[in-house]
Amino acid sequence: MNKVQPSAPPEERTRFCEDLNIMVAGQGGDGSLSIIGLLAEVLAGRGLNLYQTSNIASRIKGGHAAAMLRAAPEPHGGLGGLGGLGDLFDVLVAFDDEVIELEGQLIKSGGIVIYDSSRESLPSGYLPDDVTVLAVPFSRYAVRELRRDLFKNCFGFGLLMRVLGLSDAEAEESLRRRFAKLSPAALSANLQALQLGFGVADELGYAVGCNILRLPVQERRDRVFMSGNEATAFGFLVAGGRFMAGYPITPATDIMDWLNKHAAAFGGVVVQAEDELSAVNLAIGAALTGGRAMTASSGPGIALMQESISHCGSAEIPLVVVDCQRAGPSTGMPTKAEQSDIGMLTSGACGDFPHFVLCPGTVGECFEFAVLATNLAQVAQCPVYIALDRMMAQDTVTVPPFELAAAEMDTGKLLSVDEAGSLDVYKRYAITEDGISPWAVPGTPQAMNLVTGNERNEWGQVSTAPANRKTMMDKRARKMAAAADRLPRAVQWGDAEARIGLVGTGMETGVMDEAYTALAESGLKLRCHRPRTLWPVLEETIEFIGSLARVYVVEHSQGGQLAQLLKGAGAPRATVRSILKYDGVPFRPSELVSRILEQEEANE
Repeated sequence: MNKVQPSAPPEERTRFCEDLNIMVAGQGGDGSLSIIGLLAEVLAGRGLNLYQTSNIASRIKGGHAAAMLRAAPEPHGGLGGLGGLGDLFDVLVAFDDEVIELEGQLIKSGGIVIYDSSRESLPSGYLPDDVTVLAVPFSRYAVRELRRDLFKNCFGFGLLMRVLGLSDAEAEESLRRRFAKLSPAALSANLQALQLGFGVADELGYAVGCNILRLPVQERRDRVFMSGNEATAFGFLVAGGRFMAGYPITPATDIMDWLNKHAAAFGGVVVQAEDELSAVNLAIGAALTGGRAMTASSGPGIALMQESISHCGSAEIPLVVVDCQRAGPSTGMPTKAEQSDIGMLTSGACGDFPHFVLCPGTVGECFEFAVLATNLAQVAQCPVYIALDRMMAQDTVTVPPFELAAAEMDTGKLLSVDEAGSLDVYKRYAITEDGISPWAVPGTPQAMNLVTGNERNEWGQVSTAPANRKTMMDKRARKMAAAADRLPRAVQWGDAEARIGLVGTGMETGVMDEAYTALAESGLKLRCHRPRTLWPVLEETIEFIGSLARVYVVEHSQGGQLAQLLKGAGAPRATVRSILKYDGVPFRPSELVSRILEQEEANE
């Protein structure tokens, strides 16, 4: 391993890095997320597209924790921003030796490692031979100069800024913005830690202008830096959503937190319930009164809600349900990514009832689909799921501002007081050609509502008569076809002459796009298809699979739930091949490329 000599002229040791991938890692509580957050603010100011993610243990403090950032002038992965991390990291900031042992193999040849040498010497055998290592005792400096270990993150941030050739002024401005709510004394201490980092960088030969990497700069464009959870909450609010009930659960809690901060200004109400059952039933109650309502949870919570969601479908009550999928079963791995709730979302609740499952693959689509789901639930008078996964829910990406003016409120067949009063007779569950009944909220004069979980007739009265049962089941089923033209169609790209296809959803969006580009450059022709409606399965997806010789369904699920869903909907079984990952870690582009090539070689 090399250590850059301070005497080397800056132009000889500085290299341009157009696509920066950086990891900061240590134990939970070391400040990895803080450093990446501070750096993201600086790079956003330089007009770069950003993608930020993390890999943390499900613990309050301690356990391996890594924060990662990718920054580049142009988007990657077809997301309107960056669609994921690259294959290897240019820079690693490591707070302990465990980081080197776990993550060292992910550092690029010629990369840079900034290592906190306070407790241990650098472990050998884990890094490429040609990396540049800066071993600096962060913790010892922080404790000696500032009397507290926690200031090591701002110290490390100062050192990192010098390595990246970013200015001291940019670093201080970012730190002041991020820690603006701290007390003056706490802010001053963090600023001292930053200056200490600069001073040590000077001692090591990394004065201003003596950096190792040089990053691109471009005119700052109008962008927002937002997660899928935040975009989903925002879209719900813009579409007139005014009631949200939830119970804290990783990785869905951010939706409730975001709405808790912003909904009240628009007359909205957010309730943290005592459990998931209370949350969904509170939301159903709000929806029954005509309010646009939502609940959000993850797999275990959605499982608890199933009876109430089926009641919602039976009683024809509009509701938006967000599932931020995580690694199961049961508690599983709360902070890790998976896509294994598809079976539950499409057919998990009891009985047959109309519902829709939308699946965004970009942060922008999270906003758009939240608007759509809020209106679709009102129009079809049924539950509408938005299926996210851990990466889609919590990773943050720079995206263009959302088109707020394009969002509309569709109330469907909701009757006003005057409209209800003008009817000769009001039947809450009137039989209609499209299966959707005109309805008025309870309490509307001359519009009696009877709501029950039992089967009922047009008036809402309980009836188990065979003829009535068939009539009401068929009535509700017709809603699916009536609302079909509102459902988002798939995104497709690739070589029109290809005989091999890729299918994936959600978190697979960006990695599929980068893998497609790499494989195309190597001569393998592919067509890619990303369904955005999981239920009902749209005919376009079945036709796409049927038109090709082989289709690889890429998903984070041990049982291949998406592939099974597509086969059950009529996709040729011999054509569908699964590429599965279920270790909680996203695909890297090169990993997906290798998996595809392995299967292709086996087919020859």
